[in-house]
Amino acid sequence: MTSAAARGLLVSTMIMTPALLLPGLGSDSTPFVLLVAILAGVLTFVEYNSVFPSIVEFRDAAPFNRMRFAALFVVVFLLSMILRGMADPTLITTAITSIGTIVGNAIDFPYSPVRLVVLMLPADASAETVGFVRTAAGLSYLVSLIVMTAFLVLVRVLNWPARSGAFNVWVNLPLFDPTAGGDVLERLQRDARINIALGFLLPFLVPAVVKLASDLIEPITLQNSQTLIWTIAAWAFLPASIIMRGIAMGKIADMIEEKRKRAYAEADAEDRGGFQPA
Repeated sequence: MTSAAARGLLVSTMIMTPALLLPGLGSDSTPFVLLVAILAGVLTFVEYNSVFPSIVEFRDAAPFNRMRFAALFVVVFLLSMILRGMADPTLITTAITSIGTIVGNAIDFPYSPVRLVVLMLPADASAETVGFVRTAAGLSYLVSLIVMTAFLVLVRVLNWPARSGAFNVWVNLPLFDPTAGGDVLERLQRDARINIALGFLLPFLVPAVVKLASDLIEPITLQNSQTLIWTIAAWAFLPASIIMRGIAMGKIADMIEEKRKRAYAEADAEDRGGFQPA
């Protein structure tokens, strides 16, 4: 219960981070942010305090969810600090902004995801908005690349999740139905490939879709800072999360395939041993 309560508190804190750090938050949005934070915290507490899984995948396969949460928390915190520095600059906000500017300019090359996000802005967007979006997109994309690389090393080098003991598919993949039809191994491998491909394409597809729907979607501006922060964070975090899910499912498929081979080899050895003379 203590662990579940701590997770719920951390999730609530992450959601309230932009509201706590950004100056001049409107009183109209404060109750909404507080309500969302409380609901997210309660749902997280109920999920991790329950014996039976519901929607959270890889619940008992640490540190999968911890890495995803840490990446999102870092992105939200950094973007909030950059926006705070625009109104109330300090040594810390200036340093974060400088690092983000360097990273954003380095990744902002033709056909890169960061360039597509910048091109998504309306033609009359202010230089301040363009600069922040480039900096925020570059910094967020870098964090997502770092967490994906770290998870890939965890899977390939440190043999996650096998090192933590037996892997319970029902607890860690509650939305995956093994009895839905077809071979479980083939379905896991197919889902892994789909997730990796989708996660790779999303950073390129989302700006294009937003640009095409610019007549229906309100242009990105600095007027609503929290919306801007969560938009950029979602653009960088969701593809990384989907790719990590694909890598994890591919690893589980490899574990199942290896276990099947061992079981078939043992059964074949027993059959051969039964026909040997005494």
